Amino acid sequence: MLAVIAGEGALPPLLFEALDARSEPFHLCEMEGHPCEKAGDRPIIRFRVEQLGSFINHLVSLGVTKVCMAGRMQRPPLDVSNLDAETQPLVPRFMAAMQQGDDALLRTVLGFFEEREIEALGAHEVRPDLLPEPGVLTDRKPEAFHETDADRGAQIIAAMAQADVGQACVVAKGQALAIEALPGTDWMMQSLMVENQPLNPDVVAKVVGYGGKLQRSRQLPPGGILVKAAKPGQELRVDMPVIGPDTIRRAIQVGLEGIVIEAGRVMVLESPLCLKIADRHGLFLWVRA
Repeated sequence: MLAVIAGEGALPPLLFEALDARSEPFHLCEMEGHPCEKAGDRPIIRFRVEQLGSFINHLVSLGVTKVCMAGRMQRPPLDVSNLDAETQPLVPRFMAAMQQGDDALLRTVLGFFEEREIEALGAHEVRPDLLPEPGVLTDRKPEAFHETDADRGAQIIAAMAQADVGQACVVAKGQALAIEALPGTDWMMQSLMVENQPLNPDVVAKVVGYGGKLQRSRQLPPGGILVKAAKPGQELRVDMPVIGPDTIRRAIQVGLEGIVIEAGRVMVLESPLCLKIADRHGLFLWVRA
């Protein structure tokens, strides 16, 4: 039996859709403070991080042998006053992992499940079609200078991984225009825009969707690409990078020319819609091996 620990965003409903299509039963679970969208009338098992131990015990009692964590979940605060007896033995390892970064914390949490013989699955294992085949998927193709910028973006993300900062960057003409941090990819792309700036037609792009109120900063070159990839050694079962229609729309709005993702290590949500939007606006999507 599978348990899906669902967070926020569009990913969990896509898993529900695939599981329902296969008539595969599962238990839907939520961590307090991170409600799942489009859960419908499904019964939900809710838990707090302070009761993680008893939650895992409950899953074992239900015959759960596999767990999939999907959707956005912020690092939870730990309220020691709410700890239960089953969770207290886990706290020293949990706290030590919190000091080492998100990847160490995720691996530690997965270890708690695995010690109870519950196998952790990635969302891409539940729904393999979320990983597109390598190649350029859109009508528009990248040019040679885009390939150079893609190389540069991969170098930047590898360097960011050393500090556990982010999984994406925007590159134009070999220069990093923005790098992803805690606020995420969408916020990073929006940072390229400024409001009520005098128009310089040589370097400022009027952008679809903003009605001219926000424009590309004059201090930045036009164009550019979004590069997104997993960090080396990233725990992909619970933290694989994702793009979707909103990513495509935002890239168009901020005047980018294309999106480059790492093949086999970045999921694409609602791929047909992503390609339809990209083709309509002349954006390329390159799944780079």
